[in-house]
Amino acid sequence: MYDLAVMWDWIGFAVRWLHVITAMAWIGSSFYFIALDLGLNRNVPGPADGEEWQVHGGGFYHIQKYLVAPAAMPEHLTWFKWESYATWLSGAALLILIYWVGGELYLLDPSRADITLWQGIAISTASIAVGWLLYDLLCKSPLGERPTAMMLVLFAIIVAMSWGLNQVFTGRAALLHLGAFTATIMTANVFFIIMPNQRIVVADLKAGRVPDAKYGRIAKLRSTHNNYLTLPVIFLMLSNHYPLAFATDHAWIIAALVFLMGVTIRHFFNTLHARKGYPHWTWGATAILFIAIIWLSTANMGEGYDAAEARDLTPYETRFAQAAGFEEAYDTVLGNCSMCHARAPVWQGIKWPPKGVVLETEGDVARNAKLIYLHAGVSHAMPPPNALEMDAEARAAIVAWYQAASDS
Repeated sequence: MYDLAVMWDWIGFAVRWLHVITAMAWIGSSFYFIALDLGLNRNVPGPADGEEWQVHGGGFYHIQKYLVAPAAMPEHLTWFKWESYATWLSGAALLILIYWVGGELYLLDPSRADITLWQGIAISTASIAVGWLLYDLLCKSPLGERPTAMMLVLFAIIVAMSWGLNQVFTGRAALLHLGAFTATIMTANVFFIIMPNQRIVVADLKAGRVPDAKYGRIAKLRSTHNNYLTLPVIFLMLSNHYPLAFATDHAWIIAALVFLMGVTIRHFFNTLHARKGYPHWTWGATAILFIAIIWLSTANMGEGYDAAEARDLTPYETRFAQAAGFEEAYDTVLGNCSMCHARAPVWQGIKWPPKGVVLETEGDVARNAKLIYLHAGVSHAMPPPNALEMDAEARAAIVAWYQAASDS
């Protein structure tokens, strides 16, 4: 029974690995094509909208772009879609594994909202879907013809969503869901807008009709939106590893400012690739935003972890608190882990508990049983070997306690 925890952790690792691989493929192709389109030489004769010569890997590439479509359909046409789809599907699977199956530990925060797990999952699902619906309505409204105004309204929605998620979920879940909210917009752009429009153009070309240029313009606009949303999504997906990002009083403001940093960074590179100069002001703007984030991460801190004891143990957690060997395991954790994983860590150089994991009270240890088992029982990840040497007997006590609870 206890081996299920190991298997489940490896399944999560495999899905996370897949998610990172597919995200790299999607982001790489997205950034490449935006840079390519912006840097095309459009002072060329002929029907092509522009061309570019590139060198890579010992060879030369001559790339031409047709604004609507070429005169005839080529025999082989590469479509870029599965990178996006696979990234979203693997991300959704990872969210289910960690934040739905492990919802009582990672998703719910009773000090913020007293809801059941199924209610949390329902809010999780709705929050992801609503992003696309609101964004798509904006694009199809009169604001769609005014890109700057539309993006300002979208930013206001993102700020409101960031605040709302932080009123319901744990800090790490709130930022993760804001990232999923945004990533869903990006993938839905590909699935519902970009790919259907490209299929219309291909069908017209095959039928001998002249494709309408509007389909290409719409697809390009949505692709550009995706380009500006990418970097914030990456930050939000990484944030769950850094308590200074998610476990603060101002996490929702930090998340909002990250979207502004994404705009300034992409604006620099997009302007550079379009050969329109070097907007160095974006460096200063990004630095100011990042400094503001650093300040917000520690402002009014000091009581952020007191809420860890705010709720009673669930029946599942109570099983670990009452299992044979708990007292020995608790003493082991207290002697080997709590100097760092405390509400006020005493280890020099550590101001907040790593990863936001607190291991001081019996309730703390029962709630984090699986993490303790995986990191300090069956593996030697914790404590760090240069910090404290934990003997084999102590690790065996943790394994025996977890096995007893899992078999009960």
